Amino acid sequence: MAVFEPTHGSAPKYAGMNKVNPLATILTGILLLRHLNEKEAAERVEAAVIKVVGEGKSVTYDLKSRRDDPTAVGTSQMADA
Repeated sequence: MAVFEPTHGSAPKYAGMNKVNPLATILTGILLLRHLNEKEAAERVEAAVIKVVGEGKSVTYDLKSRRDDPTAVGTSQMADA
């Protein structure tokens, strides 16, 4: 048996605001894929995360150099990227 969940709090004050960083959830998904021996899928998702974060374009405000950066995207836009 295995349990996979992001290790951050629920952040209820941000619920429905499309504002929080989705990486903890995405990285947890990578761990789940590896546990299921879905190595190729895990590698593809991990490569996508590295690319998105490395480019720094489609990232949430907390990954920008300035918290008020107007180019920051929402949770769903970062997840889609």
